[in-house]
Amino acid sequence: MNDRAVLHVKGRVLVGPDEARDEVWVVDGRVCLDRPAGARDVRTVEGWALPGLVDAHCHVGLDAHGAVPDDVAEKQALTDRDTGTLLVRDAGSPSDTRWIDDRDDLPKIIRAGRHIARTRRYIRNYAWEVEPDDLVAYVAQEARRGDGWVKLVGDWIDREAGDLSACWPRGAVEAAIAEAHRLGARVTAHCFSEDSLRDLVEAGIDCVEHATGLTEETIPLFAERGVAIVPTLVNIATFPKLAEGGESRFPRWSAHMRRLHARRYDTVRAAYDAGIPVYVGTDAGGSLAHGLVAEEVAELVTAGIPAVAALSAATWGARTWLGRPGLDEGAPADLVVYETDPRTDVRVLAAPRRVVLNGRVVV
Repeated sequence: MNDRAVLHVKGRVLVGPDEARDEVWVVDGRVCLDRPAGARDVRTVEGWALPGLVDAHCHVGLDAHGAVPDDVAEKQALTDRDTGTLLVRDAGSPSDTRWIDDRDDLPKIIRAGRHIARTRRYIRNYAWEVEPDDLVAYVAQEARRGDGWVKLVGDWIDREAGDLSACWPRGAVEAAIAEAHRLGARVTAHCFSEDSLRDLVEAGIDCVEHATGLTEETIPLFAERGVAIVPTLVNIATFPKLAEGGESRFPRWSAHMRRLHARRYDTVRAAYDAGIPVYVGTDAGGSLAHGLVAEEVAELVTAGIPAVAALSAATWGARTWLGRPGLDEGAPADLVVYETDPRTDVRVLAAPRRVVLNGRVVV
């Protein structure tokens, strides 16, 4: 290790919710917990350091109209990076973003392949739109293409009924989830309403996105099965505007969306109190901007989740859930440094002092 340039991160390095170190070192882009011998050209970064933030529901390569060119996807990824998000679970995209894996200056991505939706029951140009008989085949296809996740659209507006309703029969989701698990992939699903949740959980789903339809009846089921949720509260904040836009054609749907929005904080807090794993995700890349993880963490705190737990949902806990390291010996040095302790005030997440990706200071 003689004659190597290193990065010295000092102050308080929060390697876990209850564990802090005075310093860590970065050698060859990786974390070193002990001072390396013979180091030269030491650059020092000071402050409160966290593992790189996680957006567990993000869409790189997607906008409100569908797939975007690579240069737009690059800007999306850079926006996430510059605000401290260094690990993304891409929860569905029609774009091929594998080229990002070859860029050591862009966030790491865990892909769920392309959304799988019922025919004419989702946003145009986003998903494979299939009927129940084809669900297993498409789940197998996306399980092989993804990075250990598959994304279903569990419910959407049924225009004939004029309200949200489940997209899939119970038997179809049971077979599809079993096939994904056989292929080593976990399954998540977009769900706004109440009536899709029980079948998905009892069929063995691993996670639910949004989960605004959780009730006193289904919360214990989620907790018992260990099914995680990613509430995307910054996205749920758009429900009133969506409801207003659909009022004239779908008044039942509009009223339903307003009810789900009105109880969103109570729903998330009840889920957390019941022991349901809760993780941070923004739903960026559809109609929402990238770089909103700090806002989502603040929303979880507003909902009543303790600050350290909300931080963990975007750092230590999220990385463990996704099978990626934090600030461990030998791990890629992906970290964010702040002026003050983010455990005291999570709003500091919106203003990173330094961002270090693969051992390089990029911001």
